[in-house]
Amino acid sequence: MLTNHTTLVRFLIEERQHHPGASGEFNALILDVALACKSIANRIALGELGGALGSADAVNVQGEVQQKLDVLANDYFLRNNEWGGQVAGMASEELDEPYRLPIEYPRGKYLLVFDPLDGSSNIDVNVSVGSIFSILRAPNPGVDPSPEDFLQPGTSQVCAGYALYGPSTLLVLTVGTGVHCFTLDPRLGEFILTRQDLQIPSCAKEFAINASNRRFWEPAVRRYIDECLAGRSGPRKRDFNMRWVASLVAETHRILTRGGVFLYPRDSKDPAKPGRLRLMYETNPMAFIIEQAGGLASTGRGRMLDVVPDHLHQRVPFIFGVKEEVERIEAYHLDNNDRPDDSPLYGRRGLFRSAIG
Repeated sequence: MLTNHTTLVRFLIEERQHHPGASGEFNALILDVALACKSIANRIALGELGGALGSADAVNVQGEVQQKLDVLANDYFLRNNEWGGQVAGMASEELDEPYRLPIEYPRGKYLLVFDPLDGSSNIDVNVSVGSIFSILRAPNPGVDPSPEDFLQPGTSQVCAGYALYGPSTLLVLTVGTGVHCFTLDPRLGEFILTRQDLQIPSCAKEFAINASNRRFWEPAVRRYIDECLAGRSGPRKRDFNMRWVASLVAETHRILTRGGVFLYPRDSKDPAKPGRLRLMYETNPMAFIIEQAGGLASTGRGRMLDVVPDHLHQRVPFIFGVKEEVERIEAYHLDNNDRPDDSPLYGRRGLFRSAIG
């Protein structure tokens, strides 16, 4: 079997051959991340038999109730990546501050940022969940990083990826040379390359949004969704289907596979939060993947990867998918929004009109 299939190890070795000066630390880090994902996949597959379902009776920095699997997945990432000398530090959606490596372990030249278990609200109903990760260069290799060292724009990522724990376990990643999908063969315990150079289909027939928030949407978002719902008789002249899985990993993989657009836009539900998703742990890694697959990822006002983080747990709006659709939504924000923006995240206040009828 291995003679006919490319394993993740072989893929990384072949990629490294294009960079003669590479030390191998980068490959080792990706393989350690993959091992953490395998461990999480095994634990999830056990379901209630593994005794890991239910609440952990704790609340994370986001103010969300942690599930037992949130805590376990976070621990798998930390334990698998702290000892090898590839990372100088790590930051997790589940931790208030960056994780400081135990003193006995060497500090490397990379920073690992991750959401250990995305979509954990789906666990108790056995719906797909995932893990998301991003790798950055440490500004000061070999020493413990400061929190500010992690605050790099998405354009600084050297690798991003996710694991999808569904009917099969998938690992999707980019190192800046396209997007590649690996499927875990449980018989071998190896990730096998099953799809290479993924490209988002160009014709969008689906959109994903939490329609229960409609009353809080900005006019631009309402306009776009209303046009999709109007179907063949509306201005888009074609029918759309609506999807919503409540797992960013599952939503992203569907769009990579079938096309479409995902919206978790800015809304007025909580004025203190300009967006819902976490810039460093969720939107930046996914934006890197989406752009590498020929799509577009945006805040609604501009490119996601250009946003410079101002703190570790910053939240932002997120719109991504087929390039043409995202550009249309951005244009609607410029043309059809009655809430002038006052946030430095977007920096384009003068372009908005008010009081659109």
